[in-house]
Parts: sequence; structure tokens; C-alpha cells
Amino acid sequence: MQNDHVKSAEELALMRRAAAVTDDVYDHLLSCVREGVTEKELADEVLKKTRELGAEDISFDTIVAFGESGAEPHHVPTDKPLERGMLVTVDMGAVVGGFCSDFTRTFAFGDVGEEERSVYDIVYRAQKAGIAAVRPEVMCRAADAAARDIIAEAGYGESYIHGTGHGVGREIHEPPTLNPKSEETLAAGQVVTVEPGIYLAGRMGVRIEDMVLVGEGRPFSRHATELLTLR
Repeated sequence: MQNDHVKSAEELALMRRAAAVTDDVYDHLLSCVREGVTEKELADEVLKKTRELGAEDISFDTIVAFGESGAEPHHVPTDKPLERGMLVTVDMGAVVGGFCSDFTRTFAFGDVGEEERSVYDIVYRAQKAGIAAVRPEVMCRAADAAARDIIAEAGYGESYIHGTGHGVGREIHEPPTLNPKSEETLAAGQVVTVEPGIYLAGRMGVRIEDMVLVGEGRPFSRHATELLTLR
């Protein structure tokens, strides 16, 4: 069994602090959401607030994607203004004591359509299943399958275009990797992300991501994963 990248108690404490900063930054970001705000403006708020709260930096370039831009998993924020009826995906993290956090939420600004709510529910259920599968001695590809199978059975298999997760630590991406081809095995004490998504080109995207300690079974973030609608 692979035991690389197992975290010590001290390292886990730093990662939990990074996750707590990210939670607080997300609260701040939600308070900044209004009609007409741009993707870039929200991304700038993430950087500013992360540093204000004492983190060394953001752990990667923040992703903020409105509406159809959410169909790009690695969307670069633009001057696109927010309109009511859009889904918003925010992917962000902080660095504390040299260790990273990684967090994604998709929320609604105003009422969204039935398809958006349906796709969200599928990803929500897939993420729950993926987290439940993150256990010691489980093959990474099996954890990936736990989430991926739910999306595939709902008819969106071809729209899930990346792996279910990856290790996090001093680097934002480190082993192990949760994808269909992985030969790795999860080990107690590793920290991995669980981040299923559905991406419909020209229409929308949904991704939900949490960091999870293998063997613990609950996310680092305090933020719920049910669909949040801001009015």
C-alpha cells in the first residue's frame, strides 16, 4: 500500500487552518455578490480577503465562472457581469504555514431552471458518494468510480471530463490521484479532494469540491453542499 504524502498532526493542523481561512473568504465573497459584479472583481476579492485573514497567499489562481463559463473547468475570470438566473462556480484556496487548501462551490444567483437544479442534484449526490468511498486501502479508481457512476447513470458521463480528486499538501496537486486509470491506493492520513462535476458547453457547469482526510470521512469545510440560492 502506498503511504506517501501521509500528513502529520502538525501538517493537518495547518491544512485545517488554511481551510478555515478559505471558509471565511467564501463568506466574504458571498456578501460581495450582486447583479453586475464581474468574475474578475470577485476573484480579486478572494485574493484580498485571503491575505487580510493572515494566509501567505492563495494556493492557486482563483476560478470564478458565471453561467456558460462554468462549462470550462479551468475558466479564467473575465469582465463578464453577473445576471440573475446564473449559476456561479468559485474554486479557491489558501496557503497557511506552507500548506494548501482547495475548495469549490457552485451556487445560484436568483432562480435557475429545472435543468440547472437537476444537474446540481446529480453532482451533489456524486460528491457524497465519492466522499463515502474515500477510505484506507480503497483503490483510487474505485473512489473515482463511486462518484463517476452516479453521473454516468444519470446520462452525463461524457460531461464529466476530469478526475474525481487529487492529493493536497504543500502542493495544490500531489499524489494520490483519483481517476479511472489510477493504480494508487488510499492510505489513512492522506488528504484528497473530492470534486465531481458536469460541464455542458455553451450552457453551464456544476462542480462541488471538498478536501477530506482519508479515514475520517468528513470535509474540512464547514460550508454545506446543498444548492445555495442568493436573491
